[in-house]
Amino acid sequence: MGLSVVIAGSSGFLGQHLVTELRQRGHVVTALVRRGARGGESQWDPQEGLVDAALVGAADVVVNLAGAPLIGNPHSKKWARDVLSSRVATTRLLAATIAAAPRPPSLVNASGISWYGDHGSAPLTEASDTRGHALLTRVCREWEAAARPASEAGARVALLRTAPVQDRRNAPLKMQRLQFLAGAGGRIGPGTQYYPLISLRDWVGAASFLVEHPTASGPFNLCAPRTPTNAEFTAALAGQVHRPALFPVPSPVIRAAAGPMADELLGSLNLEPRALLDLGHTFADPDVDAVLTAGLARS
Repeated sequence: MGLSVVIAGSSGFLGQHLVTELRQRGHVVTALVRRGARGGESQWDPQEGLVDAALVGAADVVVNLAGAPLIGNPHSKKWARDVLSSRVATTRLLAATIAAAPRPPSLVNASGISWYGDHGSAPLTEASDTRGHALLTRVCREWEAAARPASEAGARVALLRTAPVQDRRNAPLKMQRLQFLAGAGGRIGPGTQYYPLISLRDWVGAASFLVEHPTASGPFNLCAPRTPTNAEFTAALAGQVHRPALFPVPSPVIRAAAGPMADELLGSLNLEPRALLDLGHTFADPDVDAVLTAGLARS
């Protein structure tokens, strides 16, 4: 029997694909939208604290993928504020609404691998700690903290610590593919830093698995089981687009250009999806070559 699923962030790249998958699996999906609602939608305004509490309370699962785009001017303080406030406001409103429901539905809430901060080459699982004060590390801490009212009320809460999703239609691979095709590709910084990633089909599969799994709670790393270094990623992408990777970008250039986002490019996360693997979930694309093959394929 299908679940009743309410989803925020359905208009984003990942949200569109997840909605399609959940409906194909027989679930009834209602999208929360800021504009006027049409069929299968409900209007909300997270900044004003407005949402249909009856709809949320009657759901089996609430999925929150909402948040301002991470592609923007990294030197802009307004952009940084929007990245944080859009994620915290949506999560806080949905968690509070869930907590107030007579039968709190499950919450599957987006997060990011930046929660961990730079750990060098140390292997990381969901049991690892969070370190440092990089911009997105701080964002992820507050983002996940905003979901606590739901878990404190007894709801099942699964946190999607998502790695960069590699697909030719989606940043960052969309831009990197063009860069490498132009012959301007190269490793970033030293190249020894670990760079978690995941294919779109594995992200959709893992997110759907966590929507449907009745006991899956806590943080989950949505990343390929084998994490490459940046140098390995660079070599794999160059090989798949049949171009040399001759233009490394030194760390000082990255720090000057990317500002507070430089830590996301130069930090190292040797991550594995231990919690998903322990639940028996399997990945179609377990390593960088498989992820890029899937991501570069024409749909």
